[in-house]
Amino acid sequence: MTAEGETPLLEAKGIVKRFGALVANEISDFSVRGGEVLALLGENGAGKSTLAKILYGYYTPDAGEIFVNGRQVEIASPRDARALGIGMVFQNFTLIPALSVFDNVALFQKNLPAVVPRAEILERMRRYAGRFRLAVDPWMQAGQLAVGDQQKVEILKQLLAGARMLILDEPTKVLAPQESEGLFETLAELRAEGLGIVLITHKLREVLACADRIAVMRHGRVVGVVDRREAKEEDLLALMFGDKPMQLPPPLLDPAGRHDRGIRALELVDVSSSGGAGQTPLRNISMKLQSGEIVGIAGVSGNGQREFGDLILGLQRPDAGIKLLWGEDASRWSVAAVRDKGVASVPDDPLALACVPGLTVRENLVLGSGERYSAGLGVDWRRLDADMNRSFARLGFPRPNLEARAATLSGGNLQRIVLARELAQQPRLIVALYPTRGLDARSTMMVRALLRDMRDRGAAVLLISEDLDELFEVSDRLLVLFHGAIAAEFTPEDFRADLVGPLMVGATEQSDAA
Repeated sequence: MTAEGETPLLEAKGIVKRFGALVANEISDFSVRGGEVLALLGENGAGKSTLAKILYGYYTPDAGEIFVNGRQVEIASPRDARALGIGMVFQNFTLIPALSVFDNVALFQKNLPAVVPRAEILERMRRYAGRFRLAVDPWMQAGQLAVGDQQKVEILKQLLAGARMLILDEPTKVLAPQESEGLFETLAELRAEGLGIVLITHKLREVLACADRIAVMRHGRVVGVVDRREAKEEDLLALMFGDKPMQLPPPLLDPAGRHDRGIRALELVDVSSSGGAGQTPLRNISMKLQSGEIVGIAGVSGNGQREFGDLILGLQRPDAGIKLLWGEDASRWSVAAVRDKGVASVPDDPLALACVPGLTVRENLVLGSGERYSAGLGVDWRRLDADMNRSFARLGFPRPNLEARAATLSGGNLQRIVLARELAQQPRLIVALYPTRGLDARSTMMVRALLRDMRDRGAAVLLISEDLDELFEVSDRLLVLFHGAIAAEFTPEDFRADLVGPLMVGATEQSDAA
C-alpha cells in the first residue's frame, strides 16, 4: 500500500461546479492514493456523483485544479481521463445493446488497430473475468444481459482499457451478496497492485468492510475524511446528516383511507410466461398475497424478478395460468387498467423505467396519474403540487426543485420522486422492485418504515430485493425465485441466510439445511 507521505495518485483542489443557481460541488481538497480503497459517502444529492464525473471528464469544473501523480492536468473529456489512467463505472450503464459483450469491450480499448486482435482481447477478458468473478458470455448481446451482468461488462471495459484509478459509482447495487463479496476480493487485489479505488456507496457495512479511508460529503463539500480503523457507523451518519435527528416518517395514510385487511389482493394460479428476447421465462408460479401483508421475493439477479414484477403490472401477460387481482381475472388487463385498480409500481431503475429525463420533476410527477389531474385540455398543476408536497412531507423526503430536469438529478433523488408519486394516492397494492437501491441510509430506513406502515394500514406489498437483511426486516413471508420458478417459501422463524441463501443459487436441500 502507498505510504501516506507519497504523492497522491489523484488530487483535486478548489473544485467548484454549478448548475444554474445550484452549487453542486465546492471541494477544497480531495485526494486518492495509489494502493487504497477510498469510500465516498453522503446522502442523496450530496454531490458524490458530480465530483466523480468531474474527475472522469464528464463535467468541466467552473474552478479548481486537478493533479495526477503530482502533475497538473486538464481533463476535458472522458477520453482525456482514460488517457491518464482514470476509469469510471456509472450507475446508468453505457453499453451498446445491439452489440455483443466482446464488441462492447473491444471498442472501448484505446489505439484499437484496424484488425481487431480478438484472441488477445478474449484472453484478457477471461483472465479479468475469472479474477473478478465477472464471467459473462462474450458473444451474447449486451441488451440481453441481466442488469448484474451488464455491470460486470462495464467494469471489464475499464480494467482492460488500462485504468490505474477506478471510480465505481454504486457498483454493488445490482449485485447479489455472493457477487459483491467477489468484487470486494478483487478490489483488495487491485489495491495490492497499487491501483487507487474510489467506491461510491450508501452501504455503511460495505464501507467498513473494505475501505482504507472514508470521505464524507454533505451539501457538495467534503466534511470529513476518516481512517477506516477509527470509523464508527454512528460517527459516519453524523457526518453525513449533520445534527439532524434521524426521524422515521409519520403514517402515510389517514385512518379514513384504511384498506380492508385480509382480502386476497393478488393470486397467481399456475402461471407461466415466456417473455421476450433476453428475458427469463416464468414457470408454473402459484402464490397469494393478502391485503395487510408484505411478501418478499428473494433471488439472484436474472432469475425472473423483473419479469415477475412486469407480470403483476400488466407489462407481460401469462401464456398459461391465471392472474387475479381482488378476485377478478386480470390476466389480460392493460397497464392502465391495473393502475386504475390501485396498483403502484416502484422500479429499480427510475430514470429508465419511471421517469422521462428531458421532462421537469413536476412533469414527471404527473405521469401515470390517468385523469386524476385533468383540467379541461390541460393539467391542474396546483392540485398536483399540493398532493406531491404532502407526499414528500409524509415520506420525510426534501422536496426537489420542481422545475429541474430529471436528467440532472442523482439516482437516489429520482427514486424519491418515484416513491412520492406512486404512494401519494393510497395504493391498494405496491409492487416494489429494489425500492431502496441507490438510497442513503436515512432514506432507506424511511422507505422500509413506510412499507411497513402501508402494510399496517391494509395495503398489500410485494417487495422484490436481493438484500436479505432488508427482506428479513420487512417481510411477513418470503418466496425464493430461481430460474423463473418459486423454489421455496419461508416464514419469519426461518429467516436465516444459511437457509435462504442456498436456495437463491439453486441448492435443493432445503430440508437438510434446516
